[in-house]
Amino acid sequence: MRIFNLFRRSGIVCPRCLGKGFVDWEDISRLNKQLKWVPAPCAYCNATGKTTKEMLSKVAVDCTYLTIDLPDLEVEKIKNGDPETIAKGKQRELFVDNLIKYAENLYLTQNMDAENIANLYLNTQEEKAHFSVNKDELIKYIQGIIELKKTKLN
Repeated sequence: MRIFNLFRRSGIVCPRCLGKGFVDWEDISRLNKQLKWVPAPCAYCNATGKTTKEMLSKVAVDCTYLTIDLPDLEVEKIKNGDPETIAKGKQRELFVDNLIKYAENLYLTQNMDAENIANLYLNTQEEKAHFSVNKDELIKYIQGIIELKKTKLN
């Protein structure tokens, strides 16, 4: 068993963190996951810097839902290709993508600030949303969307 574990750990350099065991801002930009990830230990290689051919074949390197803050059981379901868990991850990514578009649109077309966008969202969209959000966290997140949009526009 011990020899088998050594063999598995000596796998391929992780393409998500590039072998560092930690996903940093450069990795996030390279994988186009701004506003979706923050720097943290790499969930793809479990912070070891190495992965396996099996992992590469089962889970996309840029799988947004696979993050270090998920419960171990959820991570295992993703790695095993559980259809319900994969669908849940895709639904969460779609929610985030739509929230980003919503905030960008209101910022660009209505010149609204983060707090006004958050208030409008909470008053009109929250009941339809599949995921609950905290107002203070939503304002911070929308501010991040606005800052990234400003950077891209300049």
